[in-house]
Amino acid sequence: MTSIRILIVEDEIIIAEDIALRLSDMGYQIVQIVDNVDTAIKYLEQETIDLVLLDISLKDEQTGIDLAEIINNRYRIPFIFLSSNTDQDIIDSAKKVNPAAYLLKPFNDHQVKISIEMGLFNFYGDKKKKKEGAENYEMLLKLPNALFLKKDTHYEKVAFSDILWLEAESNYTYIYTKSGKYTYSSVLKKFEDKLPEDPFYRVHRSYIVNLSNVTGFEGNMLIIGKNYIPVNKSCKETVFKRFQII
Repeated sequence: MTSIRILIVEDEIIIAEDIALRLSDMGYQIVQIVDNVDTAIKYLEQETIDLVLLDISLKDEQTGIDLAEIINNRYRIPFIFLSSNTDQDIIDSAKKVNPAAYLLKPFNDHQVKISIEMGLFNFYGDKKKKKEGAENYEMLLKLPNALFLKKDTHYEKVAFSDILWLEAESNYTYIYTKSGKYTYSSVLKKFEDKLPEDPFYRVHRSYIVNLSNVTGFEGNMLIIGKNYIPVNKSCKETVFKRFQII
């Protein structure tokens, strides 16, 4: 599993470090703590960031709302406002930039965790698919290089490169990754459209394989670690052309 990467933008260092510690304990990865808009932009430009925790009041003239507008225009990632301000004008201004959530200080770990998970869910999910049911909707939580997959009651960020293969069994799909297995009550076809064509390939009616993670092959079987996956005759030539053989 790849940890969700969070940038904290907060000008009260004690509060910021406390939040960072609590989030780290929850399994999130803190990219950096910054206290102003210019420094935040530097990290947004240089780092892969999945979500920003953003105080409205910041060091220097620009506010968290100013940064939120920049995030919306340039980076298109979710952000959550942190504030002790209950002024209605401030809240109305904050609502206009569409935050994933607005947390009032002080807040507890449970509130932060729920806000982050719902923020990621609502932002990266394909809202048009809600009518198809919760299981299908959950499947669509997607970043350019990763998926958010459901594990028990929470979501885990899994890089495409960490996915080994997907296997269909009746109306279930099992996603095997380098760190574990995920189960969905959805047919394999619904996942096929959400994965990049390269390196993922439908090698069999019951299997989609990440060809970059194949460790060997024998006959019409692909080998990933100790696992053997069959390849249909119809696509065998296309699949095995992908491997350089000496």
